[in-house]
Amino acid sequence: MEKIVECIPNFSEGRDQAKLDQILDEIKSTGVELLDQEKDYDHNRAVVTFVGEPEAALEAAFRAIKKASELIDLTKHRGEHPRMGATDVVPFVPIKNVTTRECIELARRLGKRVAEELKIPVYLYEDAATRPDRQNLANIRKGEFEGLREEIETNPERHPDFGEPKIHPTAGATVIGARFPLIAFNINLNTSDVGIAQKIAKTIRFGSGGYRYVKSLGFMLKEENRAQISCNMTNYTKTPLYRVFEAAKREAQRYGTSIKESEIVGLVPERALIDTAIYYLQLDRFSEEQILEYKLHGKAGKQSIMDFLHVLALAKPTPGGGSVAALQGAVGTALLSMVTGITVNKTKNKELKDFHGFLKLTAFEFYKFIDKDKDAFDGVLTAFKLPDGTEEEKKTKETAIQNAYKHAARVPFEVCKKVLFVYPYAKILAQKGLKHAISDVGVALYSLNSAFNSARVNVLINLNSITDEGFNRFIRTELDSLKTQEKAFYEEIENTFLTKL
Repeated sequence: MEKIVECIPNFSEGRDQAKLDQILDEIKSTGVELLDQEKDYDHNRAVVTFVGEPEAALEAAFRAIKKASELIDLTKHRGEHPRMGATDVVPFVPIKNVTTRECIELARRLGKRVAEELKIPVYLYEDAATRPDRQNLANIRKGEFEGLREEIETNPERHPDFGEPKIHPTAGATVIGARFPLIAFNINLNTSDVGIAQKIAKTIRFGSGGYRYVKSLGFMLKEENRAQISCNMTNYTKTPLYRVFEAAKREAQRYGTSIKESEIVGLVPERALIDTAIYYLQLDRFSEEQILEYKLHGKAGKQSIMDFLHVLALAKPTPGGGSVAALQGAVGTALLSMVTGITVNKTKNKELKDFHGFLKLTAFEFYKFIDKDKDAFDGVLTAFKLPDGTEEEKKTKETAIQNAYKHAARVPFEVCKKVLFVYPYAKILAQKGLKHAISDVGVALYSLNSAFNSARVNVLINLNSITDEGFNRFIRTELDSLKTQEKAFYEEIENTFLTKL
């Protein structure tokens, strides 16, 4: 099962692109996907976003910290934004098939390695914090590089979580942690009076009695001769963007000024923007299904069901049964999402509310396995076409074929596991879903059951061609265990929904 972690390191360099490029090269060398980079001249700071498998993300973060320590000298650094390290802060964020606990472990492993190999003291923050007062980044960064340089050796309260209580002479100290997706949200005022920005920031931030999930400071944008309120929105689902924007607007009017513009630094979850649009346009009956791009399944790189059926019916080996298994899983999960949505709308059942978005996302993940399965078996066909004129070529070809078959077995195996992951939700919906939609739960169950069995036979057919006995034995044992679990789940859910039918 593919695991994806997001990492958003902040570097104390927002003016020299050549230096940033060297840091980005280190990140890209590990195979992670670089999503975004934002730099600010006045803040003299860059925010980089990348995603990847957990181990690759950890390695990319370490290499970036190492390169930043070679290029950035905090004794010469000047900027509006608070900072204590060349790499100032490195949060890990769980995105897909990864828990917060796993991100905390990544933060701890990275912190230990940075301290030991680079001699940079490391503090853990947010969910990875070892002390309540270190959950808040501002508490750790108090005094910035210059202040910490004096206190780290003399004040036990400022000793790091990893490394000796001694500042790195040029790279400072680094804060590493795990957290919920954060939105860097700035509000620029029509005034050069930074005092006004600081007063508004104090009003809206949680630490001064403001909104629970807001951290904010007032800055001066010297290039624009304009005051800015810089906010970190630590949980946009509980304190939305529009709520903070409206509060800042009212406070600005109080001081005789107004908002010129707002900006988002780095990436932002789509949901945050949709919620803001709904609020300002008063779209009380708006549905995401009204978004045009969501409907372009045959366009913009997305394949429609009709497109898929047309290709499936051709006299070609791919797509085949494995892709159909993935489609069945997607259909069943999407149907459960529908039942969740109408149940919540009718009954206001808070327990089911969080199911809706999760099941929609899982349906799309199943959908991706349609192409994954096709690509996997295409890899087998490609391996069979390799030259085999010499003994060395024969060995290379046989190795490639075996590796391709293993990959072709793993893909439907992941589909089997994903079905088991959805069944608990089907069980709860069979018990608590809207009664007149109970037949839809049944159809979803049968689709998921078919997805499991269809994927299972695709695993087995590929195992027959694999000569690695250890691999074969492991996958067959796991598959037997999954089959036992699937049978128990299936029978229990079927009995529940048939009783209510």
